[in-house]
Amino acid sequence: MALKYPFLDLKPVNAPFEEALMKAACDVIASGRYINGEYVSRLEKEIAAMCDTPHAVAVSNGLDALKLIIRAYKEMGIFTEGDEIIMSANTYIATALAVSDEGLKPVFVDMSASTLNLNTSLIEKAITLRTKAIMPVHLYGTPCWDNTLKDVAHNYGLKIIEDNAQAIGASTNIKGLYSTHRTGGLGDAAGTSFYPTKNLGALGDAGIVTTHDSTLANTVRALANYGCDRRYHNIYKGFNCRMDEIQAAMLLVKLPHIDDENNRRRNIVNIYNTLIDNESITKPHIFNDSYQVWHQYPLRVVNRDAFVSFMQDNGVGTDIMYPSPVYLQPCYQDYKGNSCQEAENFANEVICLPIGAHISENSAAEIAQLVNLFNK
Repeated sequence: MALKYPFLDLKPVNAPFEEALMKAACDVIASGRYINGEYVSRLEKEIAAMCDTPHAVAVSNGLDALKLIIRAYKEMGIFTEGDEIIMSANTYIATALAVSDEGLKPVFVDMSASTLNLNTSLIEKAITLRTKAIMPVHLYGTPCWDNTLKDVAHNYGLKIIEDNAQAIGASTNIKGLYSTHRTGGLGDAAGTSFYPTKNLGALGDAGIVTTHDSTLANTVRALANYGCDRRYHNIYKGFNCRMDEIQAAMLLVKLPHIDDENNRRRNIVNIYNTLIDNESITKPHIFNDSYQVWHQYPLRVVNRDAFVSFMQDNGVGTDIMYPSPVYLQPCYQDYKGNSCQEAENFANEVICLPIGAHISENSAAEIAQLVNLFNK
């Protein structure tokens, strides 16, 4: 039986843009240029302007964006294999894969129960002689940025690489390293995902690297195109990680509406946070010092299995993001000795409510009332 409020439905997300998307696709087809054309170039300029960075390089997906940054720093002589990058234990596995795939070591630090992001007060204790960077993840669309993070990076000479996969358009009142405020431009470099479920989603895989460093941008661009600085001249052993023109064109149609989408999500969250009143439910915080874009709306429920069943029986889909800290995944079994207790507790309790375009404000109010009826 179909749910009244499924967790996600991409059809309503793209329906308002259907005519423009079809026209954009036809324009690309008619152009005869499908790779490294005008649409990719335009998207790079517009995303760079949005993130307040001078450089953006469109790539194949969010994971590749992060991998290319790390690989570029290796080619630049800043990172070497065996170096360490600090990150939060509660993130999607792509954050860690980007590091380990390039021969570096992810170092997992516990999360903050308040922000649901990296607990920046614990970073300094995790630093060793091999630490070269910190990778804050703006999880669920909440900026992971504060003066402690900046100070530690400065004092130890560490790069800051943002995992901006879930936070396009988010911002913070605390200045970034280059006096900017938007995520994607706060640190030295950032990787953003345009997976179809994101607040700004392509119609397939796509991602982008943003940075203030021209050398890094040029290195990433070469690496993503087989390591070429010009045709048939390969200066690196590179990859094929380019964004195609179709995806760039799709994103250019939707990009002018990203602030409207983020504000719509904020309105849904305000309804949830105002109306949900259940002692067995912990709601996420809304912070006054940042503009959160709410890629997901995460609750904490001790008796999660019962809650999931209750909501499903009442026509509401939910999803667990994420059910395990990264270091407990089978592919990272070498980290079994790790213990990030807050992240483990959170993974056992987190459950996300629907927040996509298929959820109206009236629907959000009905869902909130159902949450209130749950009795563990």
